[in-house]
Amino acid sequence: MRIFKLLAKSIFVTLTLTIMLLHSSGDAKAGSALPPTTLLCAPGFFAEVPTECADPAMTDPAAADPFGFPVLVNSGPTVYQRPDPLLNIVDARYYLVNDTGTAFYPSIEAARAKEGAVQVINPGELIYVVYDQRIDTDKGTYFLLPNGLYMPGDGSTVSVATPFPGVEVINQPAHSFGFIFTQVGVHLHPQESWLSPAVDVLQPVGSEYPIVEILATMRIRGENWHLIGPNQWVPGRGVAVVTPRTSAPDGVEDGNWIDVDLAEQSLAVYENNRLVYATVMASGAEPLFTRPGLFQVYEKKESETMTGERNTPNFYHLENVPWTMYFDKARALHGAYWRARLGYPQSHGCVNLYPGDAHWLFNWAKVGTWVHVYDTTGKTPTDPNFYGDGGA
Repeated sequence: MRIFKLLAKSIFVTLTLTIMLLHSSGDAKAGSALPPTTLLCAPGFFAEVPTECADPAMTDPAAADPFGFPVLVNSGPTVYQRPDPLLNIVDARYYLVNDTGTAFYPSIEAARAKEGAVQVINPGELIYVVYDQRIDTDKGTYFLLPNGLYMPGDGSTVSVATPFPGVEVINQPAHSFGFIFTQVGVHLHPQESWLSPAVDVLQPVGSEYPIVEILATMRIRGENWHLIGPNQWVPGRGVAVVTPRTSAPDGVEDGNWIDVDLAEQSLAVYENNRLVYATVMASGAEPLFTRPGLFQVYEKKESETMTGERNTPNFYHLENVPWTMYFDKARALHGAYWRARLGYPQSHGCVNLYPGDAHWLFNWAKVGTWVHVYDTTGKTPTDPNFYGDGGA
């Protein structure tokens, strides 16, 4: 009986919202009513400006449905374009070292005998080595490194991560929007989500992360739920939300900055106080948080080798980290070819990006560009004494 009541309620909500949408399209807001035949622009992201709707700047006030869910009848389109896919190409070949570590030798014979090592790489959490050539012999596989040394291996080469979710934003969005970075169900009613099965599933396809406009947000049982369309609610745990700013953070002097939202795991770029780029990122995982604050890029490197503290459980050795920009000691914005999926904290303190996003950002920013890092939940420590130098 409970389920039948829920279905009846959902049908009633759908009919009510449909009536509200039809009514509002004929009578927008006081003093600026539109003709009944005018089609309003549906909220959302568009690859080009829609031509079959009213003035994109026209907006309608928020209404509320019978259950208290706010409904934005029309927010106008947000127009975006995908960056050049060639930005995602990294000119390097990577080898993933297993948990026993490795060593570099002056010749294949020395590598085969494992004698006379020039450099030893200890076992660690993340070890990636760049190589020029793979050499398969009847006595094993070896890799010729860019410095002329040789490394024994088991043939485990890896490809650079291919997702490229970032978008160039053509016009200033009227509302928040989000990147769906993992599989989430779309529910008719968030408060009854444990009884109402998902009616649809959104999931990233290839390199395209689905983008949705956030029309409203409700917090239920400690979790955010986002309204992305009439009767379409998605859980916040699978969406990286970008909330456009209308003014620069305190301390930003030129209207150009990089906005790093730790709570949402999103990154936005502002030029002349206008949002021009947005994407998904990954920040530092506890206790190696990315430190909140206002910083400036102090060094840029197209390629960098990052190494953590040796003989520790989280030791890492990452060669040819692409498009690195340091902003807070050893914490940097950079491409992370070793990450399969961003959208949640997982780094050693740096801001991890897919290579294409990092490349775009590297081309846009300069030494001195402001970096604003913040956490709206207040869960990230802000005491400077809590933080060391940070890392990848």
